[in-house]
Amino acid sequence: MHSRPRGSVAQFDPLLNSLVDLAPCLAIDYPGGGRSGFNTTSWDAYSFEALGELFETIIEDYRDKDAGQTVVLLGHSMGTAHAARLANREVAHVTRLAEYVVGLIAICPASPVSEVLANRVRWFLWVPGWIFDLWRAWDGMGGPESGSVRRLVGPDAEPELKAMQYRYNKQSRTPVWRRTLNGALPTYKEGKPVGGMVSLDVWAGLNIPVFVIAGDKDTLTPPSEVEKIFQAVKLGLKDAGSEAAGTDALGAVSAAPVDISTRLEDHLPETIEDIRESDFYKTKEPQTESQDDDPSTPQETPADVPPQPRHPRKVVKYIVMPEATHAVLYVPKSVRALAGLVSDFLATNVTKRLSLAWQLQYLSREGKWDVKNLNKWKKVAPVSEPIGPAGKPIFRAMKTLREADDVHTPTEFVSHWGHIIRNVVDISKDQPVYDPRGLERAGVHYHKFPTVSKVPPTAEEVEQFIQLIDTIRSRQPENNEGEKELIGVHCHYGFNRTGYFIVCYLVERCDFSVKDAIAEFATNRPHGIRHSHFLDRLYVRYSVEAVQKD
Repeated sequence: MHSRPRGSVAQFDPLLNSLVDLAPCLAIDYPGGGRSGFNTTSWDAYSFEALGELFETIIEDYRDKDAGQTVVLLGHSMGTAHAARLANREVAHVTRLAEYVVGLIAICPASPVSEVLANRVRWFLWVPGWIFDLWRAWDGMGGPESGSVRRLVGPDAEPELKAMQYRYNKQSRTPVWRRTLNGALPTYKEGKPVGGMVSLDVWAGLNIPVFVIAGDKDTLTPPSEVEKIFQAVKLGLKDAGSEAAGTDALGAVSAAPVDISTRLEDHLPETIEDIRESDFYKTKEPQTESQDDDPSTPQETPADVPPQPRHPRKVVKYIVMPEATHAVLYVPKSVRALAGLVSDFLATNVTKRLSLAWQLQYLSREGKWDVKNLNKWKKVAPVSEPIGPAGKPIFRAMKTLREADDVHTPTEFVSHWGHIIRNVVDISKDQPVYDPRGLERAGVHYHKFPTVSKVPPTAEEVEQFIQLIDTIRSRQPENNEGEKELIGVHCHYGFNRTGYFIVCYLVERCDFSVKDAIAEFATNRPHGIRHSHFLDRLYVRYSVEAVQKD
């Protein structure tokens, strides 16, 4: 659920590109917003309650009721208020949707509107539409450099992002803007809000896993305001919505386990167990150019089946993303990290079935060397172009060697690459299907560094890999230049795990940004890292975790 009145589903596109790999996704444009038509002009149709009922009806229509499908709600800014209302089982509803909501992700949630602010805005809305248009034109002076853009993306945003935000602003219709803003305003009776955006009481009444995310550079919903919503959800007191009561008045008794740590290690998944294979038939597969030809390492060991509780226990987590603005949804440098954080929360606190790593392991039933997978392996280029700093590359990514192959055997590899690649690091979990002694006899050193397929490497594994590469490089001749003595790294196909480790090394030892390191790998090993959860995890590691450690 996007922000209103200037939001649109298009702003969720970068995030949905990752989340759609986990489960089916539904995105809704508000009436008159994005690609939805402005067909209903009645002001009452844009009240908070009316729009909430509309969203509830749409979601319930799409939900697979026969299968008892559950729902996770994800909202941004004012959209989080609608999500909170739909997830609260104590609020009056037009369907049974609330019974099936198992999680809520609140990104830059908007605080309830105070009585003073509501009265000021309501007075402002009496201004004729044409004057309102003049004000919007004045606020948008400067185009991508206008104040209306800077408030959302920050003054230091990239030119492309500013241009995109300016386009979003221009797409917002003034009549819709005025109606939705008016509908969000509560009226106050004896100091209590009636109607409009939900009060803190509704947030406090949530009894599901809730992940609250703020951006430390967000000026529209700053962390200081987001903190109030987090406290309301955490403490769960009925008087949380009192305007006079500040955060301290929310109460002292916690209603649920709470983890407010912003350390990424504290948000990682736990364990696994009860599923039917048919549960996944409607789940969208990860997107690649051709899924049949996607070289994804087949299952190495059977995957356990995790439970899917109908009512997962209430857990409240809160994180402030560094260098993030209100546009965290579609800023390239933050959206990958955001997707990784959301995915980890869902897999840890809703069900492990929402872990893409687990899904790939569970659904992969073929053996590594079945005919289908053997043909995939044969289509992959044996060795990549050099990867690393310009003029002084360090790596070549490889697919695993195979003793029974006609082309990519230790003997053939040594004859073609032995003068360039003097060290091979095997990061596959199983015993190699080739004899490493064939490399060693030709002076190519073999190093075994086992890791699990389809699961992004842990921080400890990355540290150990970097130490291994440092050790190998310290033993290379001091006059090492260009194509001399590069290091070959392979998993099964040489894309996801191999790319992850190489990107980490380029970032931590060669001063690459995570974006540039990913691009360097993809340029020299087309099509680069293929699994979205590997890319998300890299951005979490270097765009969030690294900043927090500093």
